[in-house]
Amino acid sequence: MDKKSEEFYARLKQELTDSTLWPSEYLFKFIVPSLPANVEKVEDAFNNMGAVIETNQSKTGKYTAVSINVRMVSAQSVIDKYIELSEIEGIISL
Repeated sequence: MDKKSEEFYARLKQELTDSTLWPSEYLFKFIVPSLPANVEKVEDAFNNMGAVIETNQSKTGKYTAVSINVRMVSAQSVIDKYIELSEIEGIISL
């Protein structure tokens, strides 16, 4: 992970720690290229966590928006999910 990413995640963790009482519901939002494997990887990352997952394909069909509402135990667990999913080619975290 590069220094810019490390600084971003450190700042996000601090903001999440300061603003949220953990465990708490957290809404993840991602945009991925509309390849079935990409959407499946995102969904699989939250498998067996009781997550509510919604997907919406763009008008052109090139991209799929994925929203995941799930109970997370800590700010660090949120960061860990973002890092885990950052391996998916073309993913954008919102």
